[in-house]
Amino acid sequence: MLAQIEQWIDKTNSEYAHKRICCEKFANEFEGFYPNEFLKTAFYVVVDKIPKPDFTGLRELGLSNFIDMDVAGITYKNTYYILPSAVDNLRVHFHELVHVVQWRELGAHTFIMRYINEIQTFGYNDAPLEIMAYELDAHYTSNGNKFNIPDYIIQQL
Repeated sequence: MLAQIEQWIDKTNSEYAHKRICCEKFANEFEGFYPNEFLKTAFYVVVDKIPKPDFTGLRELGLSNFIDMDVAGITYKNTYYILPSAVDNLRVHFHELVHVVQWRELGAHTFIMRYINEIQTFGYNDAPLEIMAYELDAHYTSNGNKFNIPDYIIQQL
């Protein structure tokens, strides 16, 4: 199933490639947190509906709640998808960029396996990869001290 999920992700990212916006546009907002070189390699797409894989096998794994959950954004590899209502919300962008780093560092298969396992074991709200993203976006929005987010995530993974 990992191959099926990754194929779906690659197809989705390919279909939306012409609509991608480079996250380098957040260089000033995220200065001190995300290096510009990293931001140049991350992208987002504004969509009316968040794309999610909806395979029978995923539902059989107990992921129906996640598949059906309303979210403002979702990340697939170096690209995240965001709703128009959240496009001006820097916290959502910051959060999804945490996931871009996680995808990059873990690799697609490891990220997918770990994410599914965490959702199954802990539920979405208590999944460690999500907790990391929520804690870091909260730190950013509370004007916390600046530090290199990708380096931090690498140490935590």
